[in-house]
Amino acid sequence: MVAFSLPFLTYVSAYGAAVLGCGLSVPRARTVQDEATRRGLVWLLVASGGWALFELGFLVAPTQGTAYAAYLVSLVVGLTTVGAWLYFCSAYTGRTFHRNGTYRRAAVAVYVAIVAVKLTNPLHGLYFSTAFVTTPFVQMTVRHGVVHWVVTGLSYALAAVGFFMLYELFLEAGHDTRPLGAVVAVTGLPVVLDIVGFATPVLLDINYEPLGVAVFAVGVLYLFDERFLAVQLTGGVEEPVVYLDDDGRVREYNDRAERLFPSLPSAVGDPFEAALPSAAEELSAERSVLERSEDGETRYYLVSDAAFSLGQTDIGRLVLFSDVTETERQRRELERHNDQLEGFAAAIRHELLNSLQIVDGRVTVAAEALTEGDVSRARDSLATASDRADRMSTVVDDLADLARHGQTPERVRTVEVGAVARAAFDDAVTGDLSLSVESGDVEANEPRLQDMFRNAFEFAAHNDASTVTVSLRQDGFAVTDDGTPPTGTPPEAYFDYGGAVPDSAAGMTLPNLRMLARTQGWTATLDTDYEDGVRIVVTGATVRPAA
Repeated sequence: MVAFSLPFLTYVSAYGAAVLGCGLSVPRARTVQDEATRRGLVWLLVASGGWALFELGFLVAPTQGTAYAAYLVSLVVGLTTVGAWLYFCSAYTGRTFHRNGTYRRAAVAVYVAIVAVKLTNPLHGLYFSTAFVTTPFVQMTVRHGVVHWVVTGLSYALAAVGFFMLYELFLEAGHDTRPLGAVVAVTGLPVVLDIVGFATPVLLDINYEPLGVAVFAVGVLYLFDERFLAVQLTGGVEEPVVYLDDDGRVREYNDRAERLFPSLPSAVGDPFEAALPSAAEELSAERSVLERSEDGETRYYLVSDAAFSLGQTDIGRLVLFSDVTETERQRRELERHNDQLEGFAAAIRHELLNSLQIVDGRVTVAAEALTEGDVSRARDSLATASDRADRMSTVVDDLADLARHGQTPERVRTVEVGAVARAAFDDAVTGDLSLSVESGDVEANEPRLQDMFRNAFEFAAHNDASTVTVSLRQDGFAVTDDGTPPTGTPPEAYFDYGGAVPDSAAGMTLPNLRMLARTQGWTATLDTDYEDGVRIVVTGATVRPAA
């Protein structure tokens, strides 16, 4: 019955390759880590390989009876691939259809019913009949009946559900899944060959589906294995993801990662450390939170990585950037509050000890003066002690007010710098100090901004300044005085609640200023390059100079 010809050898080679491809892919499929996906994929490969094997047997069978039996068995085995395909697609895409008992029992019942019709075909002939053809080569072929096309329609409708699940996942993956999409499309391409074989004598009227499954197996397990596993791991993940090969080089990335790191398209093939040095540095750090600016807003990402492998072999890593902006903001707010409370405690402790020493000393002097009969000196000493006690009470009240302002403001608005600065100047104790203000606007909480300016102006007065100037900068503003430069004093000492710099009276003004700046997300520092006085620089603010 076998007639060797080029078309015959082509058919035999194609189905032989399908058997070989499915068979060689089974060991690799058994190394897929997800149990359900592994089970479905192995089942699909075994069933498709068996289907192709019996189709091959049909082609090379020496007798008509053997060919008939081989084709009949191929129909029984081939039908199992529908269940295997749906099981695999459900598991791979993270659905639960494959675990639903009702669906599984219904599938078994339908399978048994269809197999019964197929096995009894020699009696009723409703499923298929046989005939000899000479095109494309001399061969016994089949003529499919109505029942076959009903079953085929049902099978392809169910298979289409699997295709839908896969393509939906690919679309949601957020990165280039076109190669996988093409491989899946090839899996369904044999339906065209089925139709051509039925409608024309160009091809044999047999089942070509095992050829598509073999291409699918080789594609997802050998050619695009990294993408195949990565898509399952990150399907539906909206966070930025970067895929690395086993050498740590950038292989792929999703759309969200490209928006976060616009340089990624030109970094494919580069080591991760060179492509994204800041992310690589955070990944190796103990607390891996990456700070990025997006649309003028600072956001925070937790950087983590995970290896994906086939069996015992790691074939790559994925680096995930989880948006933890709200959590990190809350953590930083809590940290700032803790620092603020520590500063308040240090200020109160310093003020209390200082005041107690002064009060104790002045009371001792008053007692000595009374003993000596110097009432005037005793009265002055007691007045000084009383003033110091009052000052301590005032400081504690000021700190209580600051504590109330210590929360990060929920609402900010555009305020005119000049108006706020002049209001703060009028409220401050500044002596003969004069004020100069550059016009412009700033996004701020007005009460806190006014308190900042008041503290800055009172510091300038204590620093022996005669003029103080408020100027706008690209990323904030500066308050400059012409008083005593901070020579020999570390800049941070000016912002230390226990530092008493330049004196005890002014020692809390700049710590208060920095605390108020932090509540608005700003940073306050001293300009160490300025030598004609003290310049306080506030950065992180959104300002608009007057036109």
